[in-house]
Amino acid sequence: MIVERLELADFRNYHHADFPLTSGTTVVVGDNGQGKTNFAEALAYMATLSSFRGAPPGALVRAGSTSAIVRAHVRDDDGRTSLVEAELALAGRNRVQVNRQRLGRSRDLLGVVRVTVFSPDDLIIVKGGPDERRRFLDDTLVALAMKYDAARLELDRIVRQRNVLLRQAGGRLDADAARTLDVWDAKLAEVGERFGQARAMLVERITPHVVEAYVHLAGGPTTLSLRYEPAWRISGLAAALLDARGADVRRGLSTVGPHRDELELVIAGLPARTHASQGEQRTMALALRLGAHRLVAERTGSTPVLVLDDVLSELDAGRAAALLGHLPTGQIVITTAGTVPPTAVPERVLRIHDGRPIEEVLT
Repeated sequence: MIVERLELADFRNYHHADFPLTSGTTVVVGDNGQGKTNFAEALAYMATLSSFRGAPPGALVRAGSTSAIVRAHVRDDDGRTSLVEAELALAGRNRVQVNRQRLGRSRDLLGVVRVTVFSPDDLIIVKGGPDERRRFLDDTLVALAMKYDAARLELDRIVRQRNVLLRQAGGRLDADAARTLDVWDAKLAEVGERFGQARAMLVERITPHVVEAYVHLAGGPTTLSLRYEPAWRISGLAAALLDARGADVRRGLSTVGPHRDELELVIAGLPARTHASQGEQRTMALALRLGAHRLVAERTGSTPVLVLDDVLSELDAGRAAALLGHLPTGQIVITTAGTVPPTAVPERVLRIHDGRPIEEVLT
């Protein structure tokens, strides 16, 4: 999959900008504050209709404007071209079109554009709480198959409804509340078991790719593992929910299930979150993204666009060189505030100044 052109209108600091991209590597350079990450954000937005920086849609609209437009010209692996357009409105609903046909649901866009982004903020996957690692797993599942988006939404809905019932119980269940809780437990067990199985299969499949990426980046072998072993999967979620019912009623929330699970990241037998160095943690975060990127390409037959946003400044010279020397095949976009790395070998260089891209001629 290749994004051949990205057009922006009133997006972040861009009044209007047109980015011609290449099937190989494009390096986007510029001083801080000129719009490099905004460009990466717009490119990734076309895949998920969300900001990888966690910004709400209104924050993506340029100050003084009422809406923003992001337009991507996409060519798939079979040579078919698509025009994907998103309008972000300060008021009212956002609109998304593919080949001038409006989409009724945002999930209908999933798979039309595939983008993998790594940014310095991804360190939180390793250093942050369990919810960050769950989000990494679930986002990867959705990138692999659209059905997991619906499953994730259904799981969230069931947990919310179950929590409402538990809070309303006020620490005690009467007969009616107990019967209703039985219904929600059955739903949570059914959906949660399937989702937990999907996560476990994902961890099994992605681990070799993550280990390989880490070894390349670190420049040598290491003992690295990913563990997804929630206790409820031993006895089954239905039994675990029954065992936890008393505690759930007292606390007014659901304490067991996929929404509480942990993905353990382990280096040399120790938790990476608390025992790995900053460099090891950053390398693992990058290896996770690269591993997911390779797995999605392998399983879907469509290689996502790989966006490395200001990554080189976060790595030491050896690991930066190792990254550039082991980049996967496909379309790659690298943003950097420094000079073009000599080992990057880009097909195109774009310099951004004050929200305007200027193509540089390679010699």
